[in-house]
Amino acid sequence: MANLDNELFLDAQEDKEIISFIRQQLPQELKDRFSDEQLYYFLDVIEEYYAESGILDSPPDKDGYIEVDQERVANFLAKTAKKEGLGDFNPEDLLFVVEAEWDFNLQDE
Repeated sequence: MANLDNELFLDAQEDKEIISFIRQQLPQELKDRFSDEQLYYFLDVIEEYYAESGILDSPPDKDGYIEVDQERVANFLAKTAKKEGLGDFNPEDLLFVVEAEWDFNLQDE
């Protein structure tokens, strides 16, 4: 059980780091538009998209990367948030969140 607790703690810490990174990357006019709670929600939905879309099962290119249509991810975020009653978000604004989350993951490589 301690391993699970430790893993959950580490996941929460990483999510906190991602949120901080996203906040730093957002254009000034968007920084106050999204609450931390909304950004955590978007992280969950981004992970859901990757898991359910099958994109992670796609063959990588010659450099080992998988092509991800970030605009499609942003549209999925907007659609899901609206469907779940969390708000009506502009996909163009959410694209900044998707790009920042992607950039955070790339810096680990």
